[in-house]
Amino acid sequence: MSLSRSPSPNRGGGWSSPGLTTPYETLSGRASPRKGYGEVQMNGSVGTSNVTWATAKARSDELKKPLAMHRAYRRASFFGGGSNFVIILAANQGGGVMEWKGAREWAIERDSVKNKKKYAKKWGYNLEIVDMSTKKRYAHEWRESWEKVDTIRKCMRKYPEAQWFWWLDLNTFIMEPSYSLQKQVFNDLASNTYRDINLYNPLHIAHPFNNSQLDPDSLSPVGDGKASSIDLIIPQDCAGFNLGSFFIHRSTWTDRLMDIWWDPVGYEQRHMEWEHKEQDALEHLYINQPWIRSHTAFIPQRKINSFPAGACGENGEDSRIHYKETDRDFVVNMAGCEWGRDCWGEMYNFRELSNRLNRTPWEKFKDGISGRIKATRAKPEKKEGES
Repeated sequence: MSLSRSPSPNRGGGWSSPGLTTPYETLSGRASPRKGYGEVQMNGSVGTSNVTWATAKARSDELKKPLAMHRAYRRASFFGGGSNFVIILAANQGGGVMEWKGAREWAIERDSVKNKKKYAKKWGYNLEIVDMSTKKRYAHEWRESWEKVDTIRKCMRKYPEAQWFWWLDLNTFIMEPSYSLQKQVFNDLASNTYRDINLYNPLHIAHPFNNSQLDPDSLSPVGDGKASSIDLIIPQDCAGFNLGSFFIHRSTWTDRLMDIWWDPVGYEQRHMEWEHKEQDALEHLYINQPWIRSHTAFIPQRKINSFPAGACGENGEDSRIHYKETDRDFVVNMAGCEWGRDCWGEMYNFRELSNRLNRTPWEKFKDGISGRIKATRAKPEKKEGES
């Protein structure tokens, strides 16, 4: 007979380990007994207590209730609204016909997934971790890198109540978990985004269109100017659109966009020219299709997608692009680290920096004391005769 847990060595249940045999209902509230196993109990009898796994689990569930209520509060649409958001994290990107994953790749994935899980749990957001390993449906040449569109569509079906979907590449790290998406972006969407690409236009796209046959929204540099019409929010780096971290909204317009974006005809005709796959395809649509621009907004890169110094660093540090510790940027994206940089080194350094920046006052106090002790011990002892 197989058991899910080891059987108790005591008749009637209970355990001989001191930490497990003490009833929770003790006068002192202690979690461990004052007396050893087999000694006189509070009622004067000799023997062990009846703490079983069922009792312990019930107590554990009772302690978890306040946390569960807190998460439910943040998920409720009339309070925190966390259920309106889905974080989509691309995971398991190596393997298949592309490359084998080593220890560092697994470590990056572990840290990135843990980071997103902790953040989603804190704010009550949905989290979808997507297995991006090679599949037969994407096996045609470069189609392996086009899964984003298909994956987003599936998530929209899986979370029918959610409104906004936040795509994050694996090599991203949320540096400031205390920032909610509502406060960082959506509570004031009009101020946190810009519709006129001329404010920052690394691709030098002519905007707006100059065609009298188009409707007023298509001829306006800001569309209709209403935040409610924004369905796609993307940052731009030094080379153009960056889809390592972007938002897309559930709407009829979005359904139409994904149909065109994923269209195999366009892919077959242009995929050899589109070096950055679905990213270049979206740029192509934005440049040539007026209806795309009227629902697209841009967000300053450092709001949701800061780069480390090694990315887009040909012209030195750019205050619009690169992470700045003193400004406590929200998210860092180690984009392109696999091309001549150390992905694991960057992930580790940013993880440690985030932990240090987000210490509690008590942790800061302890670290300060520890630092003073280490500094004292490090001072060289003076030799006799030295002044």
